[in-house]
Parts: sequence; C-alpha cells; structure tokens
Amino acid sequence: MTQRALVLLDSIALVNASHAGSVIVSGSHGGLSASHFVTAQTHKPFAVAFNDAGGGKDDAGRVALHELQAVGVLAILYAHTSARIGEAQDGLDNGVVNGLNALALAHGLQLGMRVSDAVRHLVENSRG
Repeated sequence: MTQRALVLLDSIALVNASHAGSVIVSGSHGGLSASHFVTAQTHKPFAVAFNDAGGGKDDAGRVALHELQAVGVLAILYAHTSARIGEAQDGLDNGVVNGLNALALAHGLQLGMRVSDAVRHLVENSRG
C-alpha cells in the first residue's frame, strides 16, 4: 500500500507543485486568502489542515472548508485553543479537529478527533 506524504507548512503560502497529492498540516488560518494558495495550485494536495483562528467575523477563519471542497481537496480545521497559529508541528501534535468539509467526512474523519489521528488515517489509507 502506498502512503501519501505528510507535509508540515507553518504558512500555507509555501504550498507548491511538489505537494500534489500530499496531506498538509498548515499553521495558517482557514480564511479565504489562505485557501487561495491551495486553490491556485494546478496539482493540488489531497488534504489540508488549517487553524480555525477562532472563527473570526462571519466565520471568516472557516472559509477554507467550502473553498477546498469546491476544488476536490479535503479540508480540516483544528481549534485555535488546541494549537498555536503559525506552527504546523503544534497543529499536528496537539490540534483537535473542529471543522471538516464533506470530502473529509466521506473519508471517515470526525469532529473531535486529534489532528495526528486524522492525518495518520489519511496518510495510511490511500483511497481516491
């Protein structure tokens, strides 16, 4: 069984073509400007986890859920109270999932799970 690559990016602005098909844990917020770095990629990652940054006005920190769903990328948000914004390693080690798009749900992820468990599931189960 082939495993997907796990990539840690403190800033999603660093995403590039070499990350195509990978599972990314980002320290970035899940807002519109951050999601654009992913949607702009010709060859997109398989999944991206973002910090929810506390939600923000009009849930602006959660927009990536919808934006990435529209381009076929699994999106995961983890609670800003569980991991530091801007530190992908902390998101992986301590993040708790509090937002998922429909694609992520369809791959068996659940609210309340640890980011590390969600990532392990996605890396080890190479569906689709």
